[in-house]
Amino acid sequence: MGRKSAPADRTEPLARLVRFEATDRVKLAGLLYEPKRKTTRAVIWLHGTGGSSIFESRRTNILGAALTARGFAFFPFNNRGAFLVRLLRRGEDGINGGSVHELIRDCVPDIDGAIGELRARGYRDFTLVGHSTGANKIAVYDHYKQRNPVKRYVLLGGGDDTGLLYKHLGARRFRAALAKSRTMTPHRGHEIIPKSLSPMMMSWRAFRDMADPDGDYNVFPFIEVLRGIRLGKRKPFRYVAAIRKPTLVLYGECDEYCYDDVPACVAALAERMGENAELGIVAGANHGFDDKEAELATLIADWLD
Repeated sequence: MGRKSAPADRTEPLARLVRFEATDRVKLAGLLYEPKRKTTRAVIWLHGTGGSSIFESRRTNILGAALTARGFAFFPFNNRGAFLVRLLRRGEDGINGGSVHELIRDCVPDIDGAIGELRARGYRDFTLVGHSTGANKIAVYDHYKQRNPVKRYVLLGGGDDTGLLYKHLGARRFRAALAKSRTMTPHRGHEIIPKSLSPMMMSWRAFRDMADPDGDYNVFPFIEVLRGIRLGKRKPFRYVAAIRKPTLVLYGECDEYCYDDVPACVAALAERMGENAELGIVAGANHGFDDKEAELATLIADWLD
């Protein structure tokens, strides 16, 4: 009898720890998985919010093994919103980090720093993959850096965090909390909001960033389409509708954050994204694509090829 193969989540491909700086000098770290044959193609991974970390995720090694086997380098990194609360270094100074304090627009210097690090290592063909809030970040990055060196995007399970806050609080409490966050942000923005306002731990400035219907965070306002309500004044889906690069959009069939109607959410995106976008639903997958990581890697690699 032969030796049984190790489970997918026990795969341990070789990788190197890479420390680098965002373009505003915030110090970050990631893992660089490289194929045996030299390549200039690199897949950059953006994780979600709420305490996420690529070092803690079971999918990191699985995706690293699958993508390097297909000839792609894979670079997942912890952005400044990793974990809940942590001290970040910027030069000689310490600043508040973690998802409790992160603003989504901070993704721009983080992504540019990761690209710069890979370019210094000889990589030239970049694909940006974002999961959950990472997908929102790609749309925000594309909005603020329309002339960027990334060739294509992959959006995985992009979330309607603004709408989920609205659903959690109800219309009256949502409006009241948003108004209070605007008064708290200038001088007391780093204080933590009451637990009753969100299931996630957040500062007032982060809450305002996430809850503002007209802000950068509100990339996927599914609740407005599914429930027929209008939260903000700006055009819904404006950031994803403006994407012109080839883009793959995937949702899990059982995504628990899509208001129990994943097909309707995907259809809403299909109506608004351009001809360069391809959209799909992964059968049996939840929001995290748990136990579907290998299939997810194959779908991404097939699309890239």
